[in-house]
Amino acid sequence: MEYQRMEYQRKDIDNNTLLNLYKRMLKPRMIEEKMLILLRQGKISKWFSGIGQEAISVGVTSAMTAEEYILPMHRNLGVFTTREIPLHRLFSQWQGKAGGFTKGRDRSFHFGTQEYKIVGMISHLGPQLGVADGIALADVLQNRERITAVFTGEGGTSEGDFHEALNIASVWQLPVLFCIENNGYGLSTPTSEQYNCENLADRGIGYGMESYTIDGNNILDVYSKVGELGQRMRKKPGPVLLEFKTFRMRGHEEASGTKYVPDALMEEWGTMDPIANYESFLKEEGLLDNIKIDLQKAEIESEINEHLQFAFGEHEVDFVESDELSDVYKAFAYTEARSNNAGEKIRLVDAVSQGLRQSMEQHDNLVIMGQDIAGYGGVFKVTEGFVDAFGTSRVRNTPICESGIVAAAMGLSINGMKAVVEMQFADFASSGFNPIVNYLAKSHYRWGEKADVVIRMPCGGDVGAGPFHSQTNEAWFTKTPGLKVAYPAFPFDAKGLLATAINDPNPVLFFEHKGLYRSVYQEVPTGYYTLPFGKAALLKEGHEITIVSYGAGVHWALEILGNHPEIKADLIDLRTLMPLDMTSIYTSIEKTGKLIILQEDSLFGGISSDISALVMENRFEYLDGPIKRVGSLEMPIPFSKRLENGYLPKERFVVALKELLAY
Repeated sequence: MEYQRMEYQRKDIDNNTLLNLYKRMLKPRMIEEKMLILLRQGKISKWFSGIGQEAISVGVTSAMTAEEYILPMHRNLGVFTTREIPLHRLFSQWQGKAGGFTKGRDRSFHFGTQEYKIVGMISHLGPQLGVADGIALADVLQNRERITAVFTGEGGTSEGDFHEALNIASVWQLPVLFCIENNGYGLSTPTSEQYNCENLADRGIGYGMESYTIDGNNILDVYSKVGELGQRMRKKPGPVLLEFKTFRMRGHEEASGTKYVPDALMEEWGTMDPIANYESFLKEEGLLDNIKIDLQKAEIESEINEHLQFAFGEHEVDFVESDELSDVYKAFAYTEARSNNAGEKIRLVDAVSQGLRQSMEQHDNLVIMGQDIAGYGGVFKVTEGFVDAFGTSRVRNTPICESGIVAAAMGLSINGMKAVVEMQFADFASSGFNPIVNYLAKSHYRWGEKADVVIRMPCGGDVGAGPFHSQTNEAWFTKTPGLKVAYPAFPFDAKGLLATAINDPNPVLFFEHKGLYRSVYQEVPTGYYTLPFGKAALLKEGHEITIVSYGAGVHWALEILGNHPEIKADLIDLRTLMPLDMTSIYTSIEKTGKLIILQEDSLFGGISSDISALVMENRFEYLDGPIKRVGSLEMPIPFSKRLENGYLPKERFVVALKELLAY
């Protein structure tokens, strides 16, 4: 094939660097060629090819320092090899073996490694862009002169997360290089059906950031431009959008093929191969000849074969249930902190605020983010006065972009900080659902990375706020392994559990019932203290029946028991839903023989269903009657007070309680 002559500007790049860039591109190319053979032999299960795009990965990575984070994608093998990850670990990863980075739990490039400062992708492409924002924010807050690079394809730029991440980075002036690999196709969909602007780099204008279109097949253009931008961004932080024009020479993944690509287009881009053209340039410069090329290839081939042999010799991963389950969460040794201070009678909202403030004092690496939480103090005034105490760097107003902010919180955690995100209302977590359940929840199990994030969830009805500000949506998250869920009903519990949630390196959804914020008072120690997760509270004791509830349901049950002193019941407040204290429930059932579970959420699929099932499976012989579950109706929560009263389960609970007692 006759290759198109590229214009290479070596500027002040020394000879050693010129040759290193060649070797760094050649290595991933040769690995890929070997992987394609192994794929046909059935020795790996899938492959996403980056052949023809090596100049981007190698150029960007070579222009960065080793301590700067890179967030690559499928076709960025050159990032991993340029960071000099041992090849046998990559080969083990692709074969699903324990010597990889995910213990066989995920494949291809879906992994990260703190050792090499690489944070791999998830299949939901968008969230990693927001993660880069959080990583860069941590560097800015710690006064580290570093940049962060994050990759996406032209197809990924259509996702909302792309726009949220760019907007956050621009508003906060974060040193993030947003790298778009525009390779012509998103699987089979051409760029003409992906976006309707001439250059994707033009979108930077709308976000008030610098942007450039670069020949992604020209290694020197990539390396020089990223190097130049990086030097400036480290000194004066701010984001840059880079669009690298390139082409995908093979299928989206090998099984999909390239039949949808016109032959002429494939031939045209084939002449612009980044390695063949650069090789010709180096020959003209007198730095390379056929003998040196053969020696380079022989050296790389020997390394590939040696490491492949090592990986092939590794045993397949064995399933050990205890190991798999123990890695869902990062180990957390709860430490009890007690307050010797006198107590004061405060509201639940005050307890949350006090606990959050004292945690900010305990952890100088803790950042709070949310809409209107800074000068305004949040819509419920939980963070009122926090800016005066901690400054706007640590108490950060955010744009309205829940997904991007949750992802940024993950980035803060990756880069050594803690994050608390306030959802203005728990209902709005739906806009950040993907990074919560697919990124925060799964990171430790997949590659051992903690998600040191607490998401505060003002929730609940009985306040006439309608379908979008009244949901108690804990069941969305109790179903997801890797998340912890707290749901306090009293000020004392709220303060202590929030402190523990922030200490815990695992992601916690912390539900705070809006209806209880200013209606429930309790004596609470003024000092800092913690309470353990997974330990329910026995509020009342009786021998006739066990009542289990949480949140506002606890107060409804207390009111009903107060109106009916003849009912002798154990009343258990769960306090946390994940982990769930089934031991306390079992102990009570063994005494009373009857169980009724009250939840504010609609009934089907809620926590009461699992409690009921567990009791049936493990304590059936102690039951003297059917288990009763009481929850809200199977409908959205309405606005009108009369309609809302009909929706909520309070009155139905009284009826069900009396029926079960009489059984």
